[in-house]
Amino acid sequence: MARYFLTTAIDYVNSRPHLGTAYEKITADVIARYKRLSGFETHFLMGNDEHSQNVYRRARELGEEPLAYCDRMAQEFREVWARLEISFDDFIRTTEPRHRAGVTRMIERMEAAGDLYEGFYEGPYCVSCEAFKQEKDLVDGLCPIHMTKPDWIREKNHFFRLSKYQARLQAHFDAHPEFLVPEVRRNEILRLLEGGLEDISISRAGQHWGIPLPHDPSSVVYVWADALINYASAVGYGGDEQLFRAWWPANLHVIGKDITRFHCVIWPAMLMSAGLELPRQVFGHGWVHFKGQKMSKSLGTVLEPLEAADRFGPDPLRLYLVKEIPYGNDGDFSWERFEERYNVDLANNLGNLVSRVAAMVDKYRNGVLVAPAAGPGRLAQVAAEAAAAYGTAMDGFALHEGAAAAFRLIDATNEYIAETQPWALAKDPGRSAELDLALHDAAEAVRVAAVLLQPIMPVSAVEILRRVGGTGTTTEPRIADAAWRNAARTIIKGEPLWPRLEAPKSTPSQGARQS
Repeated sequence: MARYFLTTAIDYVNSRPHLGTAYEKITADVIARYKRLSGFETHFLMGNDEHSQNVYRRARELGEEPLAYCDRMAQEFREVWARLEISFDDFIRTTEPRHRAGVTRMIERMEAAGDLYEGFYEGPYCVSCEAFKQEKDLVDGLCPIHMTKPDWIREKNHFFRLSKYQARLQAHFDAHPEFLVPEVRRNEILRLLEGGLEDISISRAGQHWGIPLPHDPSSVVYVWADALINYASAVGYGGDEQLFRAWWPANLHVIGKDITRFHCVIWPAMLMSAGLELPRQVFGHGWVHFKGQKMSKSLGTVLEPLEAADRFGPDPLRLYLVKEIPYGNDGDFSWERFEERYNVDLANNLGNLVSRVAAMVDKYRNGVLVAPAAGPGRLAQVAAEAAAAYGTAMDGFALHEGAAAAFRLIDATNEYIAETQPWALAKDPGRSAELDLALHDAAEAVRVAAVLLQPIMPVSAVEILRRVGGTGTTTEPRIADAAWRNAARTIIKGEPLWPRLEAPKSTPSQGARQS
């Protein structure tokens, strides 16, 4: 079985995750579930970045020991991800011994390659980014992401010869145009490379919260260098070589567009220095805005994901974020739009379709459908076209187009019912075969749509499959299940999956509180 290893960025734990953070995890989870649906042995990695000075300061503000604070926050993060149905296979924390072993090993390899040296750093440092900045990175003297003025620091550091790898990085981008997608992100990094690379600090002096530099225990490994190595340490680098050989290199890093420089310049150069293969691909997604601004703790534009999930459930939130935001672009969340799409896509469309089909089969056929002798009607071709379009979209990370392909089949099924009018066919005993065909094909189309939606709406898809007599009780669906089946089945009625909102709910007063 082919293997697929994908990761997300690991998260600072100085506060709980917000909806923008959850967007990355949800979309990565959709990719992971799609790969499993497609038959890949999939390893989906997430985790927490705990060696941040912001994390250390937050723990001290609360009167907690940093590690105890990180332990508590790890549990809180895991609870959020569980509520959102995030199916990660591993969750790494940078305070774990396995990670420390991987970081130590890589820094030692980089030093052995002659790529580390001592020097002084003087310049701007954004505390919120935990990143050294160049003057050209700033906008009116401010960090363009957090809109704050960076601190000016001067300290003795160990530097990494990033400039040494400029030509090799450019050659890699030339040879592998798929390495960074979408194209707009690739073009940004190409312009950065064309402008020349400077050596970077790989340590921080005078700090103790972090992993000691192997050859200078008085310094700790710079938090970003520490964090990036998690992708390798989580699969055995520095501790379990057999595991590492089985899973490395990563097939895909899913990250935010603001950290592509770290993942597509610094991280590949570190791997080159350590003599390791580069990840196959990096996807830089856009931001989810709220009130017209990027969700940011420092800007006070934060919406908690569970607040949104609790409104209608995790699956409606997942569908909204995947279907409404073209993957790779920025998008916006509003309560009004969320409620509108819930009514249109789920209550009125998919949910109503499932209920109508079940009600008609129960009324006209006592819940049991036979395989129609006449063979499939026109919905079979629509389903085949939807499945093909879905596969193409999902393989290209156009997750929004994958969702749209499934909903084209749902729309076509509603139109089919309006055209065939099973309620009219049921009145004429001479048209019994036509009724069997209409009911069977409507149920089968719903089943195929549920298979396609399983990565996006995992809980709801399983329930729909249960109701329309498809896979979904004990066996995980596979993409082969999206093939049309001319088979008898039992249909089960149930409560409405998504009751319609008769009047818009008011926007929660706490919707934009900072956590």
